[in-house]
Amino acid sequence: MTKKILVIPGDGIGPEVTTWGKAVLEAIGQKFGHEFTFDEALMGHAGIEATGNPLPDETLEKAKASDAILFGAIGHIKYDNDPSAKVRPEQGLLKIRKELGLYANLRPIMLFDELLDASSLKPEILKGTDILFFRELTGDVYFGEKKRSEDRNTASDLMVYSRYEVERIAIKAYEAAMVRGKRLCSVDKANVLESSRLWREVVQEIAKQYPEVETEHMFIDNAAMQLVKNPKKFDVVLTANLFGDILTDEASQIAGSMGMLASASIGDGTGFFEPIHGSAHDIAGQDKANPLASILSVALMLEISFGLKEEAKLITSAIDKTLKEGYRTGDIADANTDKSKILGTKAMGQKVLEYL
Repeated sequence: MTKKILVIPGDGIGPEVTTWGKAVLEAIGQKFGHEFTFDEALMGHAGIEATGNPLPDETLEKAKASDAILFGAIGHIKYDNDPSAKVRPEQGLLKIRKELGLYANLRPIMLFDELLDASSLKPEILKGTDILFFRELTGDVYFGEKKRSEDRNTASDLMVYSRYEVERIAIKAYEAAMVRGKRLCSVDKANVLESSRLWREVVQEIAKQYPEVETEHMFIDNAAMQLVKNPKKFDVVLTANLFGDILTDEASQIAGSMGMLASASIGDGTGFFEPIHGSAHDIAGQDKANPLASILSVALMLEISFGLKEEAKLITSAIDKTLKEGYRTGDIADANTDKSKILGTKAMGQKVLEYL
């Protein structure tokens, strides 16, 4: 198999973690006889600094010509402290999702038994949790019309969805549920929001096409509570953009750290794979970042975009062996961790390659 991979390191710790995602892809290519060719491009703060654009035209051209994209992180503290900034790193991420038609974000909450104690939740509540989130990516309040009054004292953001946007991600979520536990929970706020009423109406229609799947509808506030009370009750979770953004960050604590969670943004073309952690500028360049989420993103890429399930499973197994041997980065270490086995970014990446 020959595939073109575009690496977009992005900002903060992005370049550090994507280095190891790329290294694992190269190792898999050598082991299985696949040829992965790589190119690199700028986005986010790095793009603004170089070109004034958070998504340079050259990056978008390369993205459209690639078979898959491995992304690092986006964001910079200078924009966080300046809400009036007209050009922002996150605009690049929103635009590339729109341009590539990446309407579905998949976030598997995969729990390694060795990290049960790394979470703030009790191990007996967590053990056995296996959730796959489907978050809609190109609609909702993030893309709706935004207004500020002339006196700057009133602001509004339009939360808007069209029927086709809900239909297409619902179908993908139901298809996934069919090959998992055949349970789907759709999250909305239909008791208050008209856009959520449309969401629920459409999901109910799609559900009729999948009678084998048990469908549950849950309000966002209840879902947020149930996620920490009894995460094992969830299998596939289908949610709109805003609610999904919040719930998946909450769910990161099930896995022990954001540094353990991968994600895939997909549509009908080139897939976009990234860890869910942010740019983490407070530890950038210090060899402290956890590269495992980026490596798990590569496993997602191999399975979802290229259908290479054996290769993806081998990567997950290598990470499992690394953790079983007691190796940890700082974010997933606890009081019982052998201090000699707390590793930096480079050493952790190297350990996974050894077990691979």
